[in-house]
Amino acid sequence: MSAPAPSTSSTPAPRIVIAGAGPAAQALVRQLDGARFRGTITVLSNRDDAAAELLELAELPQVSVRFGQPASFIDADSRTVTTADGMEFSYDELVIATGSAPAASPVAGAGRCLSYSTIDDAARIGDAVKEVTRSLGRRPLGILVGTGAAAGQAEAVLRARGVRPIRTTVRPTAVVHSVAGAGLTAAGIVFEDGSSMNGDLVVLAEERVSRDGLAASAGLATAPNGGIAITKDFRTSVPGVWAIGDAAAFDGVRLGLLVAAASAAGACATQLMTAAATEQRIPVAA
Repeated sequence: MSAPAPSTSSTPAPRIVIAGAGPAAQALVRQLDGARFRGTITVLSNRDDAAAELLELAELPQVSVRFGQPASFIDADSRTVTTADGMEFSYDELVIATGSAPAASPVAGAGRCLSYSTIDDAARIGDAVKEVTRSLGRRPLGILVGTGAAAGQAEAVLRARGVRPIRTTVRPTAVVHSVAGAGLTAAGIVFEDGSSMNGDLVVLAEERVSRDGLAASAGLATAPNGGIAITKDFRTSVPGVWAIGDAAAFDGVRLGLLVAAASAAGACATQLMTAAATEQRIPVAA
């Protein structure tokens, strides 16, 4: 008696599309790969250049990174995403991870300063403070620019790292270069009236706004101060659409100020895997 032929399934593998290619999106792809997700993952990046970290993700067999093809429209009924150049991608689950942008144009010389916009910046600031402290041989004096939750978190980070922070809510017009040999080259700021503040390092923690423009096309609910409104499990108000990173807002606060990108990505990946299993597209790998 011959053995029965192996059964085949016509159920298609699940398709996850991620709108955005920043740290939160990259972390989500890594988490899904680590969880042995067996469907396909399409990353829609607004970057034309092939950054090394994105090329690394593109090498994963289930991942397709579409460079220079940012998502511009979502049809939630047909579960399709259209990019700025007219390409259309179907999805079973869509994750919006388009991040945030500065609310105002950059301060002249801002690239020479430290910046704080999400919790993930705390570690980088800590490393820079260690370098400055070692170079100076004393406790650094920090100039902190900003208002709101980000500035408050940045001040706490600086104090925890031994920096004496002086905080200003007045926006400078430029930064002052450091003459010390430290890795940072900004040590002070200049205001519009010509006055200045000097220290050993400068941290900019200015207001940012969520890139939530996709919300309108899909009818997603947004927070009063911007950001795609999500629940604790990263779901938006529309089935099949999720949001992580600074594009999302939980209880009215940018998610990047509440949860580290890796932690959010790990939790969201778990939810996506569960959704795939619940809808019986594929089994969750053990």
